[in-house]
Amino acid sequence: MAAAGVVSGKIIYEQEGVYIHSSSGKTNDHDSLISGILRVLEKDSEVIVDWKPLDDALDSSSILYAGKDSSSVVEWTQAPKEKARGLEHLNSYEAEWDMVNAVSFKKKRHTSGDAPSHRNGKSQWSFLFSLTDLKSIKQNKEGMGWSYLIFCLKDDVVLPALHFHQGDSKLLIDSLEKYVVLCDSPQDKRTLLVNCQNKSLSQSFENLLDEPAYGLIQAGLLDRRNLLWVIHHWKKIKKDPYTATMVGFSKVTNYIFDSLRGSDTSTHQRPPSEMADFLSDAIPGLRINQQEEPGFEVITKIDLGERPVVQRREPISLEEWTKNMDAEGRILNVDNMKHMIFRGGLSHALRKEAWKFLLGYFPWYSTKEERTQLQKQKTDEYFRMKLQWKSVSEEQEKRNSRLRDYRSLIEKDVNRTDRTNKFYEGQDNPGLILLHDILMTYCMYDFDLGYVQGMSDLLSPLLYVMENEVDAFWCFASYMDQMHQNFEEQMQGMKIQLIQLSTLLRLLDSGFCSYLESQDSGYLYFCFRWLLIRFKREFSFLDILRLWEVMWTELPCKNFHLLLCCAILESEKHQIMEKHYGFNEILKHINELSMKIDVEDILCKAEAISLQMVKCKELPQAVCEILGLQESEVSTPDSDTGEDENTVITGCTPSAFHSNSLLGYAARGSREDSPAQMSVSPDVSRLTPA
Repeated sequence: MAAAGVVSGKIIYEQEGVYIHSSSGKTNDHDSLISGILRVLEKDSEVIVDWKPLDDALDSSSILYAGKDSSSVVEWTQAPKEKARGLEHLNSYEAEWDMVNAVSFKKKRHTSGDAPSHRNGKSQWSFLFSLTDLKSIKQNKEGMGWSYLIFCLKDDVVLPALHFHQGDSKLLIDSLEKYVVLCDSPQDKRTLLVNCQNKSLSQSFENLLDEPAYGLIQAGLLDRRNLLWVIHHWKKIKKDPYTATMVGFSKVTNYIFDSLRGSDTSTHQRPPSEMADFLSDAIPGLRINQQEEPGFEVITKIDLGERPVVQRREPISLEEWTKNMDAEGRILNVDNMKHMIFRGGLSHALRKEAWKFLLGYFPWYSTKEERTQLQKQKTDEYFRMKLQWKSVSEEQEKRNSRLRDYRSLIEKDVNRTDRTNKFYEGQDNPGLILLHDILMTYCMYDFDLGYVQGMSDLLSPLLYVMENEVDAFWCFASYMDQMHQNFEEQMQGMKIQLIQLSTLLRLLDSGFCSYLESQDSGYLYFCFRWLLIRFKREFSFLDILRLWEVMWTELPCKNFHLLLCCAILESEKHQIMEKHYGFNEILKHINELSMKIDVEDILCKAEAISLQMVKCKELPQAVCEILGLQESEVSTPDSDTGEDENTVITGCTPSAFHSNSLLGYAARGSREDSPAQMSVSPDVSRLTPA
């Protein structure tokens, strides 16, 4: 927040005749009606709400502000000889008047020099705050005369009621909704909550990209002024991710695009060494390769050929599972079992056992006796770790800030994880206690990572299926081995996945990618939540059980979850482009897909995309690497000379398993118990050693 002074910037909204009603007669220096001007301004990518008395509009000393280290915009202090009424009155209109009577503002000192004296008593009522600090807005009851609004800031700071004597407050609400999402509070319809629907999205943005303009700075196409602006804006995103994103995310990309589109690229180009030195000072920990990347591949439009039609089978039954085990409990044909799980998933009765194999807790070729011994060993190991944090005294914890922080964050997250699911609903639910204990024990298992928001989302379905604390923990630990990079401080895994997703989507539909870029959405940040917690918030609870078990087979290719993202985006492409959605509309539309996606349909589409890519003979090497397909050489007759000499074309093919089995499955929509074997067509490249 800027220091006190005349606030300048682009005026989004301005209204005179906005009054504060103070209680006449209770104090000598307050008027009963204080008329003022209310403005909403956009300044340096920040949106500011500013109210000041008309007579004091030019008195900069009266502005209330917070320094950079402050947690709120204003401070409250008890007015002399007056006390606020109890909290039980705060829901009434009279209580709102009482707040005005009982408190006054305490201004912070100016950072340089003494503050000039106020010209009149009204100056004490002036205030401003950043929209990033707004928590909720309370509206008047209908039929009470003048409309009024009460702004409640974070940390429950409540500002005086603003009464609109000239018109109503609707225009102000409309203006604010350009930058934040407002919705009715379920407890009080008069209260509008800010960004209510997007806790997980905010968390996603909060963790997104410690290094601004990641992936573009290596090109040296941002000049210092623009780069500093990008860095400044990312810091604002961390303060309040969703609001800051809605305000200025497009400006970040506009700055980047302006640099890229400049007619004289030499005016924007910085030597790689200079950029590296500059950025290493500005962003600690950022390392840039100062050498030009060899072998950079530009993906051009490629004909991927016809996309096959894919059908799925019924989930594996208990009878099928049992038939595929020998007398000692070994699975007879692991590849066959994985195929069937990928094709149809598991019946719920099987999940408690089968998930342990899929997640690597049980070895695929183990006997029943070996698994029993393993569980005993893992049970002892789990409770030794659990005892470590259970035995920490309160005095010890006072001197262990990391453990204290982990516990605090876990307690907050557990209390809001899947509470609509019967397994976790209600007070003092034993499921919540187990969630808490498993996550605390994981902090002992991996203290370097500890607990990061979002991890409770990954654990919840595992505990629901296992119904056992120890088994759920070890399955969770195995799942976290796969997801670890998503939650690391630098979030390198998330950055890589976003870049890979962009590469795949461009190959599938370059026109759609170009449209997203034209709307400042080419970086696919709206997919961040999908990747971070593997679609946990996008599908119903039961559907996520099906989706995860299919993905855990690691079929039909590496990074299949990225193809799932492509399938979802492809399904929404028509609406996004036909309705000419801009940045905000795209973000809103993608977020509102939650719980509306058909899991079986998306699995079919994603698998069809993978098969389409497998058949393509000219798949770019970057795509081959993303999908884990092997390099190959395709020998084709020379079309120009008609000679027998072969031309080597760089391409890639899937593993032999993928080519032989899944292609056969897809072609027939097989529901058989064993995979069909189909020979690879001669025009599909031969495999070379990995």
